[in-house]
Amino acid sequence: MSSDSNDQFPRVQGGGSLILAWQIKGKHVLVVGGGEVAAGRILNVLNADAHVTVVCPSSGLNPEVRYRIANDEVTHIDRVFNPLDLETLPPSNGPPDMVLVAVDDPAASTQIWKLCKQHRIPANIADVPPECDFYFGSVHRDGSLQIMVSTNGKGPRLAASIRKWIGNQLPKGVGDAIERIGELRAKLRQIAPGPEEGPKRMRWMTRVSDAYSWDEMCGFTDEDMDNLLTFYPNNQVPHLDLLKGMRGGMSPEDIDVFDGSFGFSVGA
Repeated sequence: MSSDSNDQFPRVQGGGSLILAWQIKGKHVLVVGGGEVAAGRILNVLNADAHVTVVCPSSGLNPEVRYRIANDEVTHIDRVFNPLDLETLPPSNGPPDMVLVAVDDPAASTQIWKLCKQHRIPANIADVPPECDFYFGSVHRDGSLQIMVSTNGKGPRLAASIRKWIGNQLPKGVGDAIERIGELRAKLRQIAPGPEEGPKRMRWMTRVSDAYSWDEMCGFTDEDMDNLLTFYPNNQVPHLDLLKGMRGGMSPEDIDVFDGSFGFSVGA
């Protein structure tokens, strides 16, 4: 194969992880342990709308985990792990979909890991990368925006520093802008639901995302989004000034300043 062909495609870089946004909403997660690390794991999966069962003696619970239990955010089983927990576990009385282990007992952690492999349940053993089906990265969160930094288990503290730096570089209001774009996409699917509209929807939403700044998108009202959608059938994206001028029920033809100088982003 020629060097030109080699340069044409991305180079494979082995040794990485497959970064995914794992949808665990409504899934059952078993957390073994109740200390500081377990508290962080619990918060992570609760933020993803999972159902969580914590197996840990009450004497081993830290204040945050106690708070989650007291507020009925998790189910608590006041004892040490039992192998049968991988077969039937309250409240669902079925096997867990994911297991997170955070206990200061390497031998017990390894035994739970082996049992999870036998039951084909994905598991994470805190601070033991070889005994993990997945890692927890350092996550920046702003509403619907989630950015994860992973060092593949080699430098968690460094990952946290990089995550903080990235978060500081982002413009304010990014999360709010994403929420507005998400609402616009949902409205667009209502007026153009057919699968044949898919490519056109994607191209139009790309142009919308490129046409306005974060601050401008944050300032969109529901009326602005409804007016913006009127330009979709003709595959157009109006200038912000025209969009604002349409507030109050005005049409583009009613706006005195609409003389063509604003322009459009028009698809081919």
